[in-house]
Amino acid sequence: MPQTQQLIDTLKHALKAQKKTYADVASVLELSEASVKRLFAEKNLSLLRLEQVCQMLNMEISDLVQLMNQRAQHISQLTREQEQEIAGDRVLLLVTVCALNRWTLAEILTNFKITEPDAIRCLARLDRLKIIELLPGNRIKLLISPTFHWIENGPIQQLFHSRLQDDFFDSRFDRQAERLIVVNGMLSRKSNAILQKKMERLSREFAELNDDDAGLPLEQRHGVTMVVALSDWRFGLFSDLRRNNHSA
Repeated sequence: MPQTQQLIDTLKHALKAQKKTYADVASVLELSEASVKRLFAEKNLSLLRLEQVCQMLNMEISDLVQLMNQRAQHISQLTREQEQEIAGDRVLLLVTVCALNRWTLAEILTNFKITEPDAIRCLARLDRLKIIELLPGNRIKLLISPTFHWIENGPIQQLFHSRLQDDFFDSRFDRQAERLIVVNGMLSRKSNAILQKKMERLSREFAELNDDDAGLPLEQRHGVTMVVALSDWRFGLFSDLRRNNHSA
């Protein structure tokens, strides 16, 4: 992740830690809230504006850089063996997903048929993996890097392919919070690469929105899975009519 993006993400984290909003930043910068949101989304804060926001937080830019470096030390990926352990334990996987989505222990126990000892056992395992820090009172502090992701085609992703994708696509995608878009065409390698970069940007925006909403009460947040995929089109309906190896 470029350092500018890391610095802005760290600034957002610092704002949230002090319960400051975009409206507070807008007041300091003498801008509209919409303009501030756009600046943060585009990672386009000038040095002067960055300094103004830091002053609002009683920080120096050097403090922000130090905080960024501390956050960068958090893990961004597990080993394959660690993922396999999580994927092979249904309760541990559930608790992991809840912890990554900033659920409290009480919320986990309220919403799922898991005993408190089992839930704490799973949280202790996540603590050893450095995904969380299990604080006194069984409070959960998330330790992962903002760039945390599962191994490509690793145990967690394979679990999705083998067990969860049928559940995901067993929907008409016609409810208000659902959307399915399927398009096909013929792109050059250059256009394909551009589209993949846009997909990566969309996934980062998803992560940022998830982070922004983390402070809301659980009843105001709803589980959402977004699948963004791009693949060569090999439509089997026409396979017997194909004369050569070109895509239909």
